[in-house]
Amino acid sequence: MTVDDRFSTDYRENQQDPPLGTINEVITGPVSDWTTDFSHTEPEWAADPYPIQDELRQTCPIAHTERFGGGWLPTRYEDVSDIAYDTERFSSRAIVVSNFRPPRELAPVGAVPPISSDPPFHHHARKLLLPAFTKTAVARREEATRAYCHALIDAMEGKEVVDAAHDYAQHIPMRVIADMLGFPPEDGPRFRVFIENALEGVNLPSEERLARSNDLFEYLLAQIRDHVDTPRDDLTTYLINAELGGEKLAPSHVAGTMALLLIAGIDTTWSAIGASLWHLAKTPADRERLVAEPSLLPTAMEEFLRAYAPVTMARLVKEDMSWNGVEMKADDWVLLSFPAANRDPAQFERAGEVVIDREVNRHAAFGLGIHRCVGSHLARMELRVALEVWLERVPTFHLAEGAPVTWATGQVRGPRSLPLRIG
Repeated sequence: MTVDDRFSTDYRENQQDPPLGTINEVITGPVSDWTTDFSHTEPEWAADPYPIQDELRQTCPIAHTERFGGGWLPTRYEDVSDIAYDTERFSSRAIVVSNFRPPRELAPVGAVPPISSDPPFHHHARKLLLPAFTKTAVARREEATRAYCHALIDAMEGKEVVDAAHDYAQHIPMRVIADMLGFPPEDGPRFRVFIENALEGVNLPSEERLARSNDLFEYLLAQIRDHVDTPRDDLTTYLINAELGGEKLAPSHVAGTMALLLIAGIDTTWSAIGASLWHLAKTPADRERLVAEPSLLPTAMEEFLRAYAPVTMARLVKEDMSWNGVEMKADDWVLLSFPAANRDPAQFERAGEVVIDREVNRHAAFGLGIHRCVGSHLARMELRVALEVWLERVPTFHLAEGAPVTWATGQVRGPRSLPLRIG
């Protein structure tokens, strides 16, 4: 089969219909008890999850919920790490908690490999991506990223109040990922919609979620077909031509990996940049110190990643079992809260404080185990450059009075609006 044959018809026509998964009722509304009814999709969690996590860690370190068809929330670093490394008892075939569980037959590949893949397939799918995310490959993107950050700040000239999330943070990873995949940079607003649908619409009816997911994959397939017609030196063409076991990747693998890079590669970094600027806006001493000591920024950046880790991943329990004193059932969700793990006093001194000169900082912001973020070098570069340019160009800024900061709900938490008064 030629490349053109693989992608000549609609994506769904190239695949067998998968078996149906499990759909659970939508459960929203105020949390009655965080130990037995937690929900990461409620506004109080989005606004400030840390006191909730701290209390759970002390009183009920593995919380439970009947929402989403049943799930668990470990809050200790040790428990999060143990589950992340345990691929024998926990599956990655679904990594975003919702009211839908994909069928077991989807393993070991999953819908968005390699993050949705289980061993042994995961190893090979992940290895395909490594060349694009080495330190050397990432370094080649730094100059263009820095120039783009300056252009974004140029566009703010004359404004006293700017939205640092909407006008700055979100655009940086959107441009970088678009360049890597060879997508039109003007499609950035569409990327934002795809991200919100995938990560913040988890309680929508399953039919609506499917329709929104189809919108994403129709877009990706249009990009794939364009690359088939006009190959170029980018990650999309690389995936189209890549092989596993002597065979070209299935269309579902190519599109799924592109969906992963588009969604996870943007929102995670966007959120990290925004949270870092939020901290500096409300903490003048740290802002002033970094402006005076720019060489401290790489160390401070790691502390921002620890304290405001944006990502929480999910696993599905493979079989009924007793695990660390709780009775888990097959297909229960498990939320791996890397933000909670990063604030565990048993793992970090002064865990609840932001210490910008913290020297020992083995945080879990990029995950733990086999699914540790393949794009961590890229994310670090984008975060560092975004903060360097901002602090150079906008050394004085504060939270704008009377203008609320809003945070994303769901498994990637970062500011969605961040009004700052500059100057």
